[in-house]
Amino acid sequence: MTPEAVLDLLQGVILACARAGGPVLLIALGVGLLVGVLQAATQINEASISFVVKLIAVSVTVIALGPWTLRTMTEYTRRTISSSAEVR
Repeated sequence: MTPEAVLDLLQGVILACARAGGPVLLIALGVGLLVGVLQAATQINEASISFVVKLIAVSVTVIALGPWTLRTMTEYTRRTISSSAEVR
């Protein structure tokens, strides 16, 4: 396996992980920031409020984007397995 092939494989892994986990992490970040600002504005400092709201938002995101994430990871896996035939 050439160094270029290894770098391509690693780049594919990083991009596949970013595509699969990125939307969920961005939603969690956005909701966390929004709840933090609202808690600071209302001076309600309860940790469970932030946790529950983020849990609901992430759960809805995972359910909504589940098929797309599965399709993305399946395509990556097929591409990786099919390219393994070229390894010497």
